[in-house]
Amino acid sequence: MADNTNTNPAANLPPLLDLTIDNITPNTIRINSQASDARLKYLMARLVTHLHDFARETRLSSDEWMAALLFLISCGKICSDVRNEFILLSDVLGLSLLVDNINHPTPPGGTEGSVLGPFHTHDAPVLPNGSSMTSDPEGEPMLAVCTVKDLKGNPLPGVTIDIWETDSSGHYDVQHADRDAPSERCVMKSDDEGRFWFKGIKPVSYPIPHDGPVGKLLERLNRHPWRPAHVHFKFEKNGWDPLVTALYLKGDPYESSDAVFGVKKSLVVELGKVDKAMAEQYGVKEGSWLLKHDFVLSTQQETEQLRDRLAVEELEKLGLRMKLVDHLPVPELD
Repeated sequence: MADNTNTNPAANLPPLLDLTIDNITPNTIRINSQASDARLKYLMARLVTHLHDFARETRLSSDEWMAALLFLISCGKICSDVRNEFILLSDVLGLSLLVDNINHPTPPGGTEGSVLGPFHTHDAPVLPNGSSMTSDPEGEPMLAVCTVKDLKGNPLPGVTIDIWETDSSGHYDVQHADRDAPSERCVMKSDDEGRFWFKGIKPVSYPIPHDGPVGKLLERLNRHPWRPAHVHFKFEKNGWDPLVTALYLKGDPYESSDAVFGVKKSLVVELGKVDKAMAEQYGVKEGSWLLKHDFVLSTQQETEQLRDRLAVEELEKLGLRMKLVDHLPVPELD
């Protein structure tokens, strides 16, 4: 008879018998530790530890456990090519902002990041500077005149800038069933002096989609679904840390209670008005709304150095013996 010991996937596993509240966690971690990827092994060990501790600490009931599973299933069912309920869930739980802040710490003088949100697309038209990205006749016209610089104040040419906002009704284009082309969004490049400018509309407050499971969760938590008026920006250039951010209008009623925790004081701006000289220079009507802002990017190296230093400091505070591999912590083994 052939020896199938080497091909039997259970041959070298520890015995998993008589598992209880007290020993299920170390045994689950033990069997997952067969992974050859050190980072995956560490992630799964911490995930299992925290999940099991949550169940023990809260004395999670079977009904609550099943309700949570059905909630996640319902999140999956409502997802589509233009709607991602899981990103929305991550946003309202504060996880999106936390992960972004960990991975993209802001050096002094740099522009802070904000949440990407679930409505970024990859079909925005590439437009030259000065173009209009709006097709909304009901929106209040707004001229945006911006710059992109490095931490030393030098202009950054050739930066790809993805820009998007809602229409005047508070809906993104992908939320309209009759959408046949992108609107209120575009992609631009900064010029030789690091400048970019475009015509849009004054942003408005709007509720995040609350007709699905995430909206029902917010309702159960007595939380409102509203976001303050803002414009999204995404900056990319080879060798530079990608920046996802947004500018929020000062005085918005939801400025300090954003449903997805995206607002930071440094990102709150006050709109001005286009004067006669600017109207002639940029080809817009005098008296239109004016958004002016200087964005500051950091290099990939600058961000990685800051990220590594902060990671080491935080891990030391937790008393963990770790090493960084590709800028990510894994256990330091003797």
